[in-house]
Amino acid sequence: MNQAEHEKKQAALKSVLAALFLTGIKLVIGVMSRSLGVLAEAVHSALDLCAALLTYFAVGVSSKPADKEHPYGHGKVENLSALAETLLLLATCAWIVREAWDRLVGRHEHVDASIWAFLVVLISIGVDISRSRMLIHAARKHHSQALEADALHFRTDIWSSGVVLIGLLGVKLGDWFPSLAVLVKADAIAALVVAGIVATVCGRMGYKTVMELLDTAPVQMADQVKQIVESVDHVRDCHAIRVRSAGAEIFIDAHVVLDGSLSLSEAHRIVDNVEAAVKQRIPRADITVHAEPPEAV
Repeated sequence: MNQAEHEKKQAALKSVLAALFLTGIKLVIGVMSRSLGVLAEAVHSALDLCAALLTYFAVGVSSKPADKEHPYGHGKVENLSALAETLLLLATCAWIVREAWDRLVGRHEHVDASIWAFLVVLISIGVDISRSRMLIHAARKHHSQALEADALHFRTDIWSSGVVLIGLLGVKLGDWFPSLAVLVKADAIAALVVAGIVATVCGRMGYKTVMELLDTAPVQMADQVKQIVESVDHVRDCHAIRVRSAGAEIFIDAHVVLDGSLSLSEAHRIVDNVEAAVKQRIPRADITVHAEPPEAV
């Protein structure tokens, strides 16, 4: 296992342990306090745990080298993992919305906004800030969509936990001041806001993941490749550029026009220079170059 693979797996493992810890304490305090906001966060963290486990599995599989069945490597496993995380979080949203609506329009559920409920949310915010920073650093360093999805979820958790904190405060104020009794509904409203935040993030991440699974070319990447290739000495033109990504890798096919009088060895040297120039500017690139004379264009 190389250094990059080790760092990605360590980041994913730390995320699993953090999610396991948060799920446990939120579930215990949520049941004790009967706070829908905290229970919603517990379910959210439980699905985050599933997502973190998927990420841990995905970064391990995606690091495997290419083989006969997978000549482009296993990078798409990371994209599938990110999509699975998105679907899990959407399932969370559906449950939260249903439960919150029942409490708002029908069933009354007393919420005990105890010091423990406040404490678990504050601990959750602290843990999420730490692990989201760790994950986004690893995701950017290693261009991992699976780690990026994890980081995005946990950044969202920070905001949703803040909303739950406000909801608990509303419940507490309703208990202290009878004239503000309407605030007892704040917990359920906070849960709805959490669901809205999660659904928005899911939409963005889901769209990005599906585009990569459909081999949508990275924005302006073809133009960048054309500029790099045509700056190499003896290259007259670069066309028929195709770009696709798979996990952290970017696969590029390109045709270059060279002087027809060049020997095979000279043409091969120029093609090597083209590949080196692209890899220098786009380190994750795996490029295949087809050389052709002007009359073939």
